[in-house]
Formats: sequence, C-alpha cells, structure tokens
Amino acid sequence: MLIAYRNILRHKGSFFINLVGLSTGLACTFLIYLWVTDELKFDRFHKNDNQLYQVIEKNNENGSLINHEGPQGPLAEAMQRDLPEVISASPVMSLEKHGLKIPIRFEDKVVNTAGIFTNNDFFEMFSFPLIHGKPQNVLTNKEGIVLSEKVAVSLFGATDKAIGKNISWEIFGKKQTSKVTGVFAALPGNNSMNFNFAASWDLMYYDLFPNFQKWWNTGPDTYLLLKKGTNITQFNSKIEKFINKYLSDNEFTISVRQYSSAYLYGNYENGIQSGGRIEYVRLFSLVALFILVIACINFMNLSTAKASRRLKEVGIKKAIGSTRNALILQFLTEALIMALLSMVTAIILVVLVLPYFNDITGKHLSIHVDPKIILLALLTTLITGILAGSYPAFYMSALEVVSVFKRNIKKSVPELLARKGLVVFQFMLSLVLIVGVMVIVKQVKYVQSRNIGYDKSNIIHFNKEGNLNENAESFIAELKKVPGVVNAASVQQNIMQKGNGSSTYGINWPGKSPDVKIDFAIRSVDYGFIETLGMQLIKGRTFSKAYGTESQGLILNETAIKLMGLKDPIGTKVNLWGEDKTIIGVLKDFHISSLHEPISPLIFKFEPSRTSTFMVKIAPGKERETIGSIEGLYKKFNPGFLFEYRFLDELYQSQYISEQRVSVISKYFAALAIIISCLGLFGLATFNAEVRTKEIGIRKVLGASVSNVMVMLSKDFIVLIIISMLIGFPLSWIAMNAWLDGFAYRVNIGAEIYIIAAVAIIFLTLVTVSYQSLRTALMNPVNSLRSE
Repeated sequence: MLIAYRNILRHKGSFFINLVGLSTGLACTFLIYLWVTDELKFDRFHKNDNQLYQVIEKNNENGSLINHEGPQGPLAEAMQRDLPEVISASPVMSLEKHGLKIPIRFEDKVVNTAGIFTNNDFFEMFSFPLIHGKPQNVLTNKEGIVLSEKVAVSLFGATDKAIGKNISWEIFGKKQTSKVTGVFAALPGNNSMNFNFAASWDLMYYDLFPNFQKWWNTGPDTYLLLKKGTNITQFNSKIEKFINKYLSDNEFTISVRQYSSAYLYGNYENGIQSGGRIEYVRLFSLVALFILVIACINFMNLSTAKASRRLKEVGIKKAIGSTRNALILQFLTEALIMALLSMVTAIILVVLVLPYFNDITGKHLSIHVDPKIILLALLTTLITGILAGSYPAFYMSALEVVSVFKRNIKKSVPELLARKGLVVFQFMLSLVLIVGVMVIVKQVKYVQSRNIGYDKSNIIHFNKEGNLNENAESFIAELKKVPGVVNAASVQQNIMQKGNGSSTYGINWPGKSPDVKIDFAIRSVDYGFIETLGMQLIKGRTFSKAYGTESQGLILNETAIKLMGLKDPIGTKVNLWGEDKTIIGVLKDFHISSLHEPISPLIFKFEPSRTSTFMVKIAPGKERETIGSIEGLYKKFNPGFLFEYRFLDELYQSQYISEQRVSVISKYFAALAIIISCLGLFGLATFNAEVRTKEIGIRKVLGASVSNVMVMLSKDFIVLIIISMLIGFPLSWIAMNAWLDGFAYRVNIGAEIYIIAAVAIIFLTLVTVSYQSLRTALMNPVNSLRSE
C-alpha cells in the first residue's frame, strides 16, 4: 500500500489520466447496465408473467404473412369457454392506441385522459394493484369504472373519496354515467400498457360499439392467462384455425406470444418475432463492452508506459532477494487499488450524471443497494485490475537482473503484438462507434426532414367531443373565420399513427382475383381535409359541396390503385362493405405511419359524422394569438370542456423518439470512447518515447531535425490506425446496414461517412501523439544520452 501511494505521488500525471480514463469508462458501462436492466425488466413485473399471453392474428396478404394485434371482439370469451388451457381471458380496447382521449367529469371538474375497456378478469390477470376495490368485482357491472390514483385525486381530492361517486363522460358522441368502483395505483415506469381508467368491456361490446360482436370485425387486443406447463408450440397448433369454428369463410389464423416479450420483440418477419427494441439493448450492451474494453486497454497502455520507468526498481528488488511472486503481488495490488479508486470515482460520477441521463433516456433509473450490482462492481474492479496490472506483473517480474541493469531487454514478438494489437483493437472499436453514430444521426435527420406526402407544419389537432359532435360543421365554418386560420377540417382517428389504424379487407373491384387479400387503411373525412393537409391530387377531384352528396365517392392513394391493378381508376365502381361506391380521386402516396413501415393502401370516404379529430392549419408567425382565438371559440361551442391540442409535427417526431434517444446517447458514449482511446494512445506514445530516448539523442547528434523525429515517432501510430480502419470499416458497414434494415425508408451509407471518420481519427491521433513527440524531439540530446 505504501509503495503504491509513493508511486502515485511520483507519477501524478499518469495517475490522473488513469483515474479519469478508467472511471469514465466504468461510469459509462454502469449507466448502460442500468438502462439495459430496466429494458429487460419491461412488463415483467406481473405475477403471472410466465402464463400471460397475447393473441396475435395472422393473414397472408399477397404472399406476405402479416401480423395484427387486434383480433375479433368475441374471441376472448370464446377461447376461455372452449379451451381448457385458458384459465381466463380479457379483451382490451385501448383508446391510447387510437389516439383518443375522453373528458371525465365530476361536478365542475374535468380531466381529459385515455383509458381501456376490459372485463372483470383484467385486474386478476395483470398486476396493476388496486388502492380501493377488489380485483374480482370492480368491473362486474356495466356501469362500473376504475380510475387511476392521479385522476381520482384530480377529481375528488383523495382516492378514498372517489369510491361510489358517479362521474360523467362521453365517447363516440355518446354520453355516459359510471360509478367509481375502484382506484388503481400509479402504473410502474417499466410498463407498456398505459391507461388512466378502466371501464367495462360489456359497455363497449353491447352499447358503444356493437359491431365488436361480429366475428368479421376486429379491433380489441386479447390476453390469455394459460395454465402452468402449457406447451405453447402445441397450443399454437391447436388454435391456429380456431376462428373458423365461428366464421367458416375466415382466412385469419391466430397464435399467442408471451405478453412481456412484445416490448422487446415487437417486430415480425414472415409471421415470426424477429426483433424490435431488443436490437437497441444489444447495441448498447456492445457499446458498454466496447467502452469498458477501451478503458481497460487505456489503463494497460498507461501502466505499460509507467512500468518502463521502473525497470531499475525491479532489478534492485530482485538483486536483494525479492521473489517473482512478491513482485507480481505488488504490481497487481497497485493495479487493483487503482481500479478500486476508479470504481469509487465512477459511482460518484453515475450519481451526479444519472438525473441528466434519465432526461435523455426518458426513464426513471435509480441506484439502490442490490447484491447483483455490488457483485458486478466488485467483479468488474477485480477483472479490470488484473488485466491492467498483467503486463508489469507477469512480464517485468520475469526479467533477469543482469538484463535489467545492462538494458539488454529484447522486444519479443508477443510483446509487440500485445501493445500494438491493443491500439488497433481500441481504435477499431472507436471507429465502429464513430461510423455508427454518424449513420444513426443521418437516418434520424432523414426521417425528421423527409417529405411524407403532406404538409405537417403549423397544424394543430384536437378531439371532437361534447357539443362539437352535433355542431361540427358550424364549428369548422367559424374556425375558418378566425384570423390566422388557413383551413380546417376533421378526420376519423388521426392521420398519423402506428400501423393502419382503422382498416378493412371488405372492398371489391372489377377484375379482383379471389386470391387477392389487401388490408386497406380507411378514414372518414369531411370537406377540406385534403386541402388542409396540402395533399397532392394526381387524378380526379377531392370531396366538394359543389357536387352535392359525396357519400358514394371514394378517394384512394397511389399504392391502393397499384395493388388493385386499375389502369383508369376515375369513375370505377367498387363495392365497400356491400355498398356500391365510385372512385373520384387518386392522391399521391403519403405516410400515415412511421418510416419503419411501408406506405399502406388507403381509402378516404366522405362521412363527417364518423370523424373524431379536428385538424387546423395556422398561418406561420401567428401561432400564439391564433391558438388563443381558437380556444375561445372552442369554449364558446363547448363550455366546460378542456381545450387540449397538439401540433401534428410533434406527433410525427414522437414516432421516432427511440431513434432520437439512441442518437443522443450514442453521441455522448462515442465521444467518451474516443477520448479514452486517445488517453490510451497518449500512454503508448509516452512508452514509445521512453524506450527510444537514447536513439533520439543519437539521431539529433547526427543531424536529425525536430520534424524528422516527430515523423519517426508518429508514423508507427498512423500505420496502426490504418489497420484499425481496414478492420473497423467493414464491421461498421455490416452492423449499420443491419440496423437500417429496420426502416422501410432509409439512407444509404455513403463513402463520405468513412472519409469523415478516417480524417477525424487520423487528426485525433496526430494531435494526441504530437504533444509527446514534440516534447521528446525538443529534448536536449545531452540529457537524452545521459539518461542512459
């Protein structure tokens, strides 16, 4: 311990660099560990996790197996009744998935929020603890409703005061009164099913949307609690054609997936779960490993450089009788002390940085006493210390006394490969991170700036509720008169959401093959919607009052026309849900979901009574005063309701929140990895200058200039960096193309990315090495030779 303390005091500079490099690397690794652990625990807090499954519907559409999460309305009840493996089943209709909020009222208080409709088994299947009420009976009655703790406090001041109270609310233009039968606690942060109330499924099924009773209609999610020991492969084979029992001409098949797997494995390929957020978990796990390895290499290089100054110490100790084992123990102890100090510093850094890290990741991570974390920290410290102290401990302790004092130490091939190989490996990892960050940033910018087929700027949207369901036409007419409002209209659901939203297979057209199966996204709109969003009409016309009733007209997008095989679509008669319609217009393709998904075939039908969302285009530069005027008009038409709006471009950006967070996190970690790598390079440059001091002195005596010496000391490192590029660039190309394959619309990895990465890494190398090279080159040759 005393020797280690003296060495720290003697070599303060290398100690500081070691401490900064290793502690920073360990802190980054620990932060990523917290993030990865939280991701892996998502949705796994339910007590029935191993038995909780979700039904997935599959259908072959034009040769591709497509998965849907929302099967038929009666499915849950039928599966529980007919399948002995099913203990209980719950249908769940989530308003949040459809972008809907409803106003919940008690006296003069109102809360706009989203919730679910489900049955009485829900709170027994899922572990959402109730503060008040019993899980087995809170939704027994059709009039019952369970509120979140937050909503109950907002409306009643305290959770216990909510029980038994009647609240009023409305949905789809229908007013309802419900009795509060329970209150559930705040939902965990690592939960993907977000809701602020749970209302009775029977109310939705029988009163609000009776079409859910039809086996040909789809929509709600279906969750099953299976018996322990159920063989899922056999169960999936058994239920594959289950729907045919109730709908003979059905073409859907069904299977189940573990509920908690959906968060990490939400993507499908040919009907099989193929990935999703798990790719980011793997990515950051690799980043953590990369940074930890880079930090250890940095530590080893600096330990190597420092150890070269201690050859005489080793020689003297061995000369006076010190054994090799004693020297190994000394060097390893010093390295472990350094690693322990770095770990303590890293934990302090994590505590300081964690609030900012939570802001970036959108999580609520915290450090708590956990045996696993303590064991991991100690194990990491031990491994790091042993790795870092391995060179001086095992190599230098093996040197012969005579060789040390005569400086007759031959450089072995393994030794050279170890030193240079570490630098190559270190910068190869750094290059992979640099290229990865640039590709991620480029893709995020692409999705943010891509022309999605309509103008999403300066458009606000808000729900159609209360009196506006009856007075929508008058409200829109008044909206258009508001100064600063360019246009206004309404649409069913929202034009932008995950998946197709409302969709249908129920359309037939001339020449359609019986084998063709196409899922069309479908939206009800009113006059002016296409104009409000600035969509491009390429054939025909839009809906207009000039043509009288438009209920028989349809407007389709390019993709729909292409899949239908229509050469001259305008005026073509088609049949939608048993009614004859006419195609009156064709729109240029636009995106209704994220760029992860291809453009879907889409149908617009004129049906203002079924729209649910207002879209208002505002003149740029007048947003604040215009929105204030809109709010005043809203309250005039809808007294007592809250005016809650959102900009459409914000909704678009929210689809890529994961990519944006990955981009930001990657930038920070890549920058830290490069800094740590440069510290390691500085260590190797120091070592190289140390061992070549005599050579440099002789060269200067013989006439070598400062620039000659600098080139001599720097060229070897440039060669190592070039080798790093030859390895790192192909690896980064493979890795980033795999990531980009998750987007239906993506950027290409151009040569400019690799050129920038190469120039950046060479520049950083030269800057890092030049300081030590210049310092050595300027040394007086007399001092250089005397040092020998």
